[in-house]
Amino acid sequence: MTTHAEGGRTAGSGHPGLDDLLARPLLETVWRRRTHRVSRGASVPAGSMSYASPHSPEPLDELEEAVLIAITGCTGLTMPDRPFDDPCDGKPIMAKPNLTMAGRTAGSPDNAQATHFFMINDSGTYLLRNLPPAPKEPFDAATLIDRARLAKVKVLDQRLDVAEGLRDFPAYLDSNRFLSNLPGSTLFLPVVDLSHQYINAIMYLLTQPDGARPTLVDDRNFYRPAGVKKWVKNGFLNKDVKLPLGALGPLRTQIEADLLVQNLMLVAEGMGLGAWIHASINPQIALGDPKFSRAYGQMLGFTFITPRWRLADAWRWQLPLPKFASVRSHPVGLERAGERLIAAACPPYHASMSDAVDSVIRAKFGTGGVYADKDVFARIYKNDYGQRYLAEASEYEERVIDCARDICEYILATHGRFPAHTDAIHVPGIWLQAHHVENDYYDRFFNHGLTEAHRRHAELWD
Repeated sequence: MTTHAEGGRTAGSGHPGLDDLLARPLLETVWRRRTHRVSRGASVPAGSMSYASPHSPEPLDELEEAVLIAITGCTGLTMPDRPFDDPCDGKPIMAKPNLTMAGRTAGSPDNAQATHFFMINDSGTYLLRNLPPAPKEPFDAATLIDRARLAKVKVLDQRLDVAEGLRDFPAYLDSNRFLSNLPGSTLFLPVVDLSHQYINAIMYLLTQPDGARPTLVDDRNFYRPAGVKKWVKNGFLNKDVKLPLGALGPLRTQIEADLLVQNLMLVAEGMGLGAWIHASINPQIALGDPKFSRAYGQMLGFTFITPRWRLADAWRWQLPLPKFASVRSHPVGLERAGERLIAAACPPYHASMSDAVDSVIRAKFGTGGVYADKDVFARIYKNDYGQRYLAEASEYEERVIDCARDICEYILATHGRFPAHTDAIHVPGIWLQAHHVENDYYDRFFNHGLTEAHRRHAELWD
């Protein structure tokens, strides 16, 4: 986080905790970063080092949570600082790969910014909307709280958790179940919609120079061409450069969630909170996979798609009988009160995969799309450079879009879901817990167990 500079001096936020956070050196926070698992009010059964807290749990207040919510959200606009032309032959290259121009505290492939966060606390479970950039750096208490309130969409009236007595595997891992998701704690659970960037990245792959465009093959179908036979035959794709669909994986889009969670960890540490990145509730259980909902309930209540079993699945996916079809179910969206909060670029939210591809194109280049908003680029660039960028930088040619449609249609038709080799909505399986630290525990058992920020937190933030 940065500070406002006025006449060479740092402008105060009007809140002592925020002022301390804004002034704290980044390197100090990074160097002293340590996991503090034990929250205020928690007890630790550990033999001769057992500890029973004399305190009650103390939830984060609205401002403390608002600071962390801000770190998950939009921080401004990114910059398309890339070449327009191939320096070897001067031919135009694809220079508009981004799915959005909104920047966050962590990078993302093609700036997909596909990560959604759920926030879990004593008052309920919330989806955090990705808000547009704030008109100014929101480092005063009132702005932070206002934006946090706008971001929060309550999806459950209670803390996301399994019923009493079910806090063991497969819901929780090992000792995590004794300190994770306790009363008073606030958790941030990331989920990543891979589907839009999966389509966008396929198109980006297809913008490579002549002779370098790969032939996508299906490693779950005897490495046959993945709907691209005609594109190999007409020379658009190089038959000698083969790229298996399975090798694409999540196309690195999942990495942005890990980076954002680390930023959350560092900011919580700088605030003097306890912060702990660890295994979340089993993702399939948390999202409400039908395989687990009978035992654990609907949980977040995501929509899951289960492909119809076909004989070919016996060798493609090693599913010998129809009763195993649910193994390949995957989440595709989340709806509440008729509103689509998360919707993957695939059926049932689109009539076909061609329609899903077209929706990605419209969101980028259509009316109201990313690259149709001249005002955004006027804010990014000085003078008239934004309009020059929009006029000079290349977009996808029609062959690229048509080939992508064929690949995506093949995946759905062959495997009954899109994507087939990764989930439409990926859950990293980690969450970050932030809480007030049980200072007495760390003072009793550890050398240098607390930083100055931890010791002064109550003084500065209460």
